[in-house]
Amino acid sequence: MIDATLEDHMPVIVAVSHALDDVPREPVAADRLLSGHPSQAAANAYSAPDQRFHCGVWEGEAGQWRVRYTEHEFCHLLRGRVRLRGDDGSDVLLEAGQSFVVPAGFTGTWEVLETARKLYAIYEPGD
Repeated sequence: MIDATLEDHMPVIVAVSHALDDVPREPVAADRLLSGHPSQAAANAYSAPDQRFHCGVWEGEAGQWRVRYTEHEFCHLLRGRVRLRGDDGSDVLLEAGQSFVVPAGFTGTWEVLETARKLYAIYEPGD
């Protein structure tokens, strides 16, 4: 017999799919776009009840756009190549198989050099 009190409060494990087959693609916002005509798709697999933690899979096509992070983001590239250039002059090239963190406060550009797919985990700090 299963104890109902445990069953009522046990969180459910969430599998994060790498697939984006049925996810609609959207263009990068025109006011952020610097080059190319990239579309992107994201499938959020989980959001914490307080809406401060999210994870899922994202894919973007070749192009470059401005970014301003208010959240901390852990990424693991499943495929492709991306370059992140900070407004401070930093320049990081990342390829499939690599993992990285973009800290809150990072501003610069995100450039997809080859169609890229990543797993992401985002933490949004509170006030």
